[in-house]
Amino acid sequence: MKYRLFASLAVILLSFSAHAKVFRNAYIAFEMPESWKCNLEQTEWVCRSEQTKESKEAIIILTAKEVGPTDTFALYESHLNTPITVNMRGGGSSESKIVYKSKSVQINDQAWVDSLHLGSEVPNYFTRYLATIKDKIAILVTFSAHKQYYTKYSQDFFKAVMSLRVIASKNLLAKPDLGPIRPGSETLGAPISSAMPADMLQGDGNEGSGGKNKTMLLAGALILAALGAYIYLRARKKKK
Repeated sequence: MKYRLFASLAVILLSFSAHAKVFRNAYIAFEMPESWKCNLEQTEWVCRSEQTKESKEAIIILTAKEVGPTDTFALYESHLNTPITVNMRGGGSSESKIVYKSKSVQINDQAWVDSLHLGSEVPNYFTRYLATIKDKIAILVTFSAHKQYYTKYSQDFFKAVMSLRVIASKNLLAKPDLGPIRPGSETLGAPISSAMPADMLQGDGNEGSGGKNKTMLLAGALILAALGAYIYLRARKKKK
């Protein structure tokens, strides 16, 4: 029974790979669904589905900066272990809910700080934060999805995370045309909220009932992602 479950999960992950494409910019590369596209908006890369309805459900945002005094793994962990204050469009503010505290993870031989919040960028959206430092570049990748659709994109996000590769060259800062790379004096991730498209800030008005079922679905998706990671890591060990 246990073997069949792992085998089924492996088939799901392999089938996703067959329908993924690779995005690559000056500092990072990762897999994303064929229907997604990334556009450069000032200093952030914003990736979302090209399908009108789905484009409002989930989004990936990438940003990078020169390493400055606020860029350490310890400071990233401390920041993500504190609820994030969000200014509401109608006035006032709210604090995010920490789904899981920051932790250090290794992805393709690169250390990342990993954390998941609810309502940290946009109300009712889960956002997973992955931040890293390599040489003189600090990188933040955020994966956000509305809480009603998080399970729908959990496997897409899982594959994107597991395929993350930092490809920034050591002389990237000397080639600003390959950027954009923000200055070291800024804080990593500070403008991420402003990079969220306006249509995602409007909400869809379908909050209603069913919260318990959504929570159960989210828990199931997280378990599925964990089992998928187990399969992935076992496969890598066997190859070695």
